[in-house]
Amino acid sequence: MGRLWRLARWLPAALCALGVVLDFATPRDVTVSAPFAAAPLAAAAFLTIRGTVLTGMFSSGATILFSAFHDSGNVLEAEARSITIVTVSVLAVGVNYVLIRSGSRLASARSIAEAVQYAVLPTPPSRVGALRVATRYRAAQVEARIGGDFYAAEETPYGVRLLLGDVRGKGLDAVAAVVLLVGAFREAAEQEATLPGVAARLDRALQRDAHRLQGAARLEDFSTAVLVEVVDPGTQPPTPPAPAPGGPSGPGVPGGAGVPRGPDVPRGPGGPGGPDVAGGPGVAGGQDSAAEEEERTASDRVVLRVVNRGHPAPVLLHRGRAVLLEPTTPALPLGMTDLGVWPQQLDEYAFPRGAQLLLYTDGLSEARNPEGDFYQPAERLSRTSFADPEELLATILVDVAAHTGGRSADDMALLAVAHDTSGDMREDPPHDA
Repeated sequence: MGRLWRLARWLPAALCALGVVLDFATPRDVTVSAPFAAAPLAAAAFLTIRGTVLTGMFSSGATILFSAFHDSGNVLEAEARSITIVTVSVLAVGVNYVLIRSGSRLASARSIAEAVQYAVLPTPPSRVGALRVATRYRAAQVEARIGGDFYAAEETPYGVRLLLGDVRGKGLDAVAAVVLLVGAFREAAEQEATLPGVAARLDRALQRDAHRLQGAARLEDFSTAVLVEVVDPGTQPPTPPAPAPGGPSGPGVPGGAGVPRGPDVPRGPGGPGGPDVAGGPGVAGGQDSAAEEEERTASDRVVLRVVNRGHPAPVLLHRGRAVLLEPTTPALPLGMTDLGVWPQQLDEYAFPRGAQLLLYTDGLSEARNPEGDFYQPAERLSRTSFADPEELLATILVDVAAHTGGRSADDMALLAVAHDTSGDMREDPPHDA
């Protein structure tokens, strides 16, 4: 696309040259003025206002000169031809000015749309819990209206919870729905023990909001969304066991002596110092090795829990593989439960060390190249690896721009997280975004 644009910028000069050649190549009583008329119009589309003025001056001057020195007959016809070319040149300058102003307004509108979106969706910290996080938002080049894409990340007692979605429509109504959903998510993520419970809260929030709408708009107040819960046993607070029948030191309490133990703390059959603890029975020197093994085991048990409400499937990247996490059972978007109610499907996947998860809106998956082919995130990201989520998203933006030729017809929101084991994040205070 960029190469075609560069070639198109030479079209006005080529038309002027063609007009000169044809005028010299034809008999004196034949004048070909069409290339001179077309050159200013081509310049209006592809050149600056200065280039358009120069092209118009050359076309008008060449036509007048050829009419004066190369015509042998009708003077009135030659004058009419010259006046026509001059008029077309003046109109071309006006068209060029309008196009430049329209382009500036479009760029300004895109900037305003992105600024409003960032105000509603502030960039999250680079780390949320034990995850490295990166986000991007790009406004569409077509229409450049404020869109309804949104994302949020919240560290909760139940793990790190993520939300990414796309409200139907654009403009201020879409922004109002985004504010509603992000606010409801942040509250529900802290209070609801399960991810389906969080999704149900978002459903109810949209349904309450729909009551203020009338007619068909009430049925169209919905949003696609994907909710993710990253559960890391190494960062979760231990869960005290239920009291055992034998009392605090009875057989129901692992380890004896009333010591509470969370479900994620490994323990061998012999208790502390037993055969599963390096160093042998009662040998304290094996505690460091046991702690390292515990950390590795807990890190390998990190899981993703996903609830997908009519949204494009996330992509899980690990060791050069990119896998779409398609929902086991498709579900309607948020806000459409009036059409049917059924148990929400919760899918669970392993999230190994070094893996990354990509969430995105349909502005990415429905981006098309000039041939009409959709962008395929999993296919394009296969056989590649990325140092961190920032590099992943930067690569995607460059790749999708190359795929579409730099044009985007819809907003695009991206959120990527990586399972980071480079440091212990358990002492960090909770972050949200």
